[in-house]
Amino acid sequence: MDLQEQLKKLFPEHQPSNEPEAIEQQKHTLFIQKEPVICKYEKRKGKATTIIEGYEGNDEDFKILAKELKTKLSVGGTFKDGAIIIQGDYRDKIMNLLKDKGFKVKRVGG
Repeated sequence: MDLQEQLKKLFPEHQPSNEPEAIEQQKHTLFIQKEPVICKYEKRKGKATTIIEGYEGNDEDFKILAKELKTKLSVGGTFKDGAIIIQGDYRDKIMNLLKDKGFKVKRVGG
């Protein structure tokens, strides 16, 4: 007994449609602020890290931005306490990516 037959026994009145469901996806826009986002370099436990902080918008937007940066740079990182922490020294690349998105970026440290 295949899945279709089992479903017909469970729901005898249901008429299946052959049309695929349309899922609407909206382009997500980030909040662009007037104050610059701070991009700084630190060493944590002897390893280089790049920290981006100072975003004034929604935390969910900042998490989306963190995921996008990690994907484009092919590096690891996390979002903690209102800051994006990227493994390695990628200040220049991150600053260029953020400027392309319309952010003002300030370089701090080193």
